Amino acid sequence: MKKIISVILCLVMAFGVTSTAFAAPAGESSFGAYKHVFIIGIDGAGRFFKENNTPNFDRIFADGAVKYDVRTEVPSDSGPNWASMLTGVSYYKHWIHNGNSGEEQRTSDTRYPTVFTYARRAYPDCELASFCNWDNINFGMIETDINVTKVHVASDPDLTTAICDYFDAGNAPAIFFVQLDDVDAAGHGYGSESEQYKSAIERADGYIGRIYDAVERNGLMEDGLFIVTADHGHTIRGGHGRFSMRESTTTIAAVGKTVVAGGQLDRSTRDRDIAAITLYALGIKQPFNMSARLPGGLFENTKGKIRNFIVEPLDSIISPFMWIVTLLYPDV
Repeated sequence: MKKIISVILCLVMAFGVTSTAFAAPAGESSFGAYKHVFIIGIDGAGRFFKENNTPNFDRIFADGAVKYDVRTEVPSDSGPNWASMLTGVSYYKHWIHNGNSGEEQRTSDTRYPTVFTYARRAYPDCELASFCNWDNINFGMIETDINVTKVHVASDPDLTTAICDYFDAGNAPAIFFVQLDDVDAAGHGYGSESEQYKSAIERADGYIGRIYDAVERNGLMEDGLFIVTADHGHTIRGGHGRFSMRESTTTIAAVGKTVVAGGQLDRSTRDRDIAAITLYALGIKQPFNMSARLPGGLFENTKGKIRNFIVEPLDSIISPFMWIVTLLYPDV
């Protein structure tokens, strides 16, 4: 009997933490309001946009919604988190990590496809693109049979130039994903309190500004949702993959025509929720097996949705426990 009571208490706690009681959306003004979603990922930047000199980030999201303490997947590594952002499910479902992400290519019949597959099904003729420094994303996460333009350039400045050239050539993708890598390299080499790390974030801010300006000058922000995020942060000494706040909290910032000016995404926001945001913005119904949710505080006239904890029973039990570990773990 004691074991049964313990299990029930765990499930109740999981429901309380992972499924903050938001009502269903009060209005649908943002559902399908966008033709383009731009997801700009700065690997390793975590929560540290807030703590460094980022004039481009500040100007772009002055009328946007931002949250600097979004929870990442655990382990706080690149593979689990980029995969969760793209698939909308937890690490305990997709099981993609740094080691296996470059071993096998995926097709659209995979059990947990990326948002690119859902967009291709909904809009067969749309343009889709992914520009990455870390090629494991293009190779091992994004499906091979859905005609996604994939570009790999192992240099953030050159990759940014390629991105700007892509937009200036007249391309107008429904989903555009970017992963820049230099901040992560600086974090590993010098730690999150180092001048090298801070300088890398400042340079990344310049790349974000160039990309946004290319999108805007080509008329794509009129119907575009522009998102900046990161997969994880870094410890003071450098590195990630464990449980500290520095490693396992990150940023989501969004701006678009129906985004709440000065909005703050609700406390239950996870980085995997980028998948739900993307589908909602494009007017694509979220699949039942996706545990990502639309956060409150993001779109006007739209309340946050309830997280579907039923489809993620393992995560619903593990996640609250891991968050307690994070709260107690030394933030060094």
